[in-house]
Amino acid sequence: MSDAVVVGAGPNGLVAANLLADAGWDVVILEANDAIGGAVRSSTDVHGSFVHDTFSSFYPLAAVSPTIKALTLGDHGLEWSNPPAPVGNPLRDGGWALVHPDPADTAAALDAQTPGDGQAWLELYSDWERVGPAITQALLTPFPPVRAGVDLLRQLLGPRGLKRLQLLIGPVRSVADRRFSGQAARMLLATNSQHADIAPTSLGSGLMGWLLAMIAQEHGYPVPRGGAGRLSQALADRFTSQGGSIVCGARVDRIVVRDGRAVAVRTVDGGEYSAQRAVLADVSAPALYGQLIPRADLPAHVRMRLRAFKWDPGTVKVDWALDSLIPWRDAPDLAPGTVHIADSVDDLRRWSGQLSAGWIPDRPFLLMGQMTTSDPSRSPAGTESVWAYTHVPQRVRGDAGGKLSGAWDEADAAAMAARIEARIEEYAPGFTDRITARRVLTPLDLERRDANLVGGAVNGGTSALRQELVLRPMPGLGRPETAIKSLYLASASAHPGGGVHGACGSNAARAALFHAR
Repeated sequence: MSDAVVVGAGPNGLVAANLLADAGWDVVILEANDAIGGAVRSSTDVHGSFVHDTFSSFYPLAAVSPTIKALTLGDHGLEWSNPPAPVGNPLRDGGWALVHPDPADTAAALDAQTPGDGQAWLELYSDWERVGPAITQALLTPFPPVRAGVDLLRQLLGPRGLKRLQLLIGPVRSVADRRFSGQAARMLLATNSQHADIAPTSLGSGLMGWLLAMIAQEHGYPVPRGGAGRLSQALADRFTSQGGSIVCGARVDRIVVRDGRAVAVRTVDGGEYSAQRAVLADVSAPALYGQLIPRADLPAHVRMRLRAFKWDPGTVKVDWALDSLIPWRDAPDLAPGTVHIADSVDDLRRWSGQLSAGWIPDRPFLLMGQMTTSDPSRSPAGTESVWAYTHVPQRVRGDAGGKLSGAWDEADAAAMAARIEARIEEYAPGFTDRITARRVLTPLDLERRDANLVGGAVNGGTSALRQELVLRPMPGLGRPETAIKSLYLASASAHPGGGVHGACGSNAARAALFHAR
């Protein structure tokens, strides 16, 4: 009998298990797949000489996460690698919008394109140095963030407080237009905001764009040397070094509840794992409340509120092995690891509008990763391990490009990959000629590989304000605690949501430890 059972060996489950083991608990992790990692895995499936990350790749939030830092994963084999430049956008009219490692160099490059934008960038960065620590502390710690909230409030009440408040709550389009005159700087904010599913005209997108752009400026967009799976392996090695155990191929089908308390976990093969103190579930909120908890044990009001849960959009991801570097039409001053492809802020707004209306966009916004640029160990010298993904509707009403059905069969996969490659060709003529191997992962493929990625949703539910903070995953259950005693939600469906920062797992572990005391 264990003190705790953790369902799922994704990053949040592994973080939670580590923190419980640190407290002296006997912990077992049950993982449905044959390998650990959840959406943080890598392989040589695309090409034997190339390492490709199956899902996520860049971890800016891990760079600022107090949880990840405190685990000292470098002692367990994790090494971080940074590209020459963290993130950039090739511009439609030529040149690049680029975050350089040094803020002064970023500012100089922006000024060279539009005088005055460099100083505006440095003012944003100055704001970040002043209030950024309080914001990240508030976002990545249990809600409500009392201490961090007091620090943040103090900054908002001080000089420039109103301007900072507009930055934190405004739409990224308005924030970018208010702060900058040129396209390059506006694009850096706007495209970074689209790492979450918040439209550039919606409240909260300004915060997301500023947050990620400033983290890129201060910390970069680091990647684990050797592949994303090295991060998961370091978490697992740390956990097992303390006596914890991980059981793979153990698909859970029931949380056993007695007298209103979670006491065990049952697997599909009939095995049962008892939990004296807690069960922590690194699964989506709909899976936990809709599948794993017996209906008779779930309060009716929870079932009703779950109906309002909204997923983030689906994802199509394409991985390529290239026989050379990407032939960008205009070579950037420094090669960025993360690349955003969009023509303009208006182009982003159009793309987001098509998504919201249920249409597969005809000119998709792309988030790309130049992985060998970021970590030379990913492929042979002179080649590039690269990927791109874009979002598609969870429920497809039609295709703005007129070719896809939304069934995500082989024909859809090929057509969407061709659309993505054509988009890259606009900025890198000859890109497709460099392809030696390719893998296309549709929303259905992503879900088959990780059951938490329902319909290809990579953030555990929408990041829109209607489902954040005290409203995540649903009103009335805005903390790791669930409607069942000793059962805690430890996935990205809980606050603070998607991203590899470990906060969802950390919050659940802290709650379990608190209630056990």
